[in-house]
Amino acid sequence: MATVELTTANFDEVTGKDGIVLVDFWADWCGPCKRFAPIYERSSGKHPDIVFGKVDTEAQQELGAKFDIRSIPTIMAIRDGVIVFAQPGALPESALENLIEQVEALDMDDVRKQLAGHKH
Repeated sequence: MATVELTTANFDEVTGKDGIVLVDFWADWCGPCKRFAPIYERSSGKHPDIVFGKVDTEAQQELGAKFDIRSIPTIMAIRDGVIVFAQPGALPESALENLIEQVEALDMDDVRKQLAGHKH
């Protein structure tokens, strides 16, 4: 599956569904982002059941601000509408695959219970 361009118009719709969405926050001027792009694209081909989204932080500054993106690339993993991972820095292919395995293995009922316990 090819990557999906995420904008303020479609972000909540795409990331709010059941399943896994990976989000790559990037910019055209960012060297590490350009080096990470082919790794991200290859991974999207290996995982057709996962949505691979990209947010151009220059064009979508509101989304960058909403998620307090201070360094790019930043990779975010969302499962069943819940952000379960966010980290700046380009990942090597093996680390990206490992992240996907970990997100797939999450017990989302347990994650929701933990989140509910942290809300005040």
